[in-house]
Amino acid sequence: MHRLGQTLEAKGYFCTRILALYITHNPMEKVPNSKDPKTLIVNTLVEKSGMKQQVYENTIETFSIIKIVLHELSNELNDNIKNNDKRIRLEYKDRGKFEAEMRVAGDILIFSMHSNVFEFDRDHSIWKLPYVQDNKLNSYCGVVNIYNFLTDSFKYNRTDDLGYLVGRLFINRENHYFVEGKRQMGFLYNNFGQAVISKEAVKKIIETSILYSLEFDLLVPPYDMVKIATVAQMNSKIDASKLQTGKRLGFKFNSDDVLEEK
Repeated sequence: MHRLGQTLEAKGYFCTRILALYITHNPMEKVPNSKDPKTLIVNTLVEKSGMKQQVYENTIETFSIIKIVLHELSNELNDNIKNNDKRIRLEYKDRGKFEAEMRVAGDILIFSMHSNVFEFDRDHSIWKLPYVQDNKLNSYCGVVNIYNFLTDSFKYNRTDDLGYLVGRLFINRENHYFVEGKRQMGFLYNNFGQAVISKEAVKKIIETSILYSLEFDLLVPPYDMVKIATVAQMNSKIDASKLQTGKRLGFKFNSDDVLEEK
């Protein structure tokens, strides 16, 4: 037993010496978990949390530009259409720090900024880009969602009505951006890492969103979806027209309509 202990001790000493010699001749190699946990925490906070703060600041600045463009664009378009039909107007409304809306005739576009920073799932096309592959930190983005609702949904307080996500604007720490949206939005991922967000870019995104929403018409729902109604629904309808309405109620409106790189 004593001899076995000596043998194991000798083997342990031998392995330690081999490891020490390897590290000496390979200074770039690190022994796993060699850093103190406090050091790891500090390094992570400085790198990752600092990066997320920068992403947030870039996103909130972009959202401020969105509000400015919405206000200016509504005034410009109103000036252009007032001589054609006085019943048609665009209205901009600031809904707070993280939301803004533009009413365009029978449609409402709501721009909603999320206060958090996100990374993409592993199946997302963004991971195919060298810009992201070269530095994972470039994949973290703030997001502004663009929703399309019917004006009457808010006018008559139809809380069960549906809105649709027209597009999502992503901004990273370097102010690079891309838009993910319906095919009609016409944007591609492959500009990410090259395109820098600007007032001109924001205006193009908003104008494209308006055009898409205006061309995305309200369809009659399938007969079988509305052939039966409850008394409560009828009473609600009489009170405030509360039967559920949406532009594609009963029809497929899924992510298969989203533009992706081939």
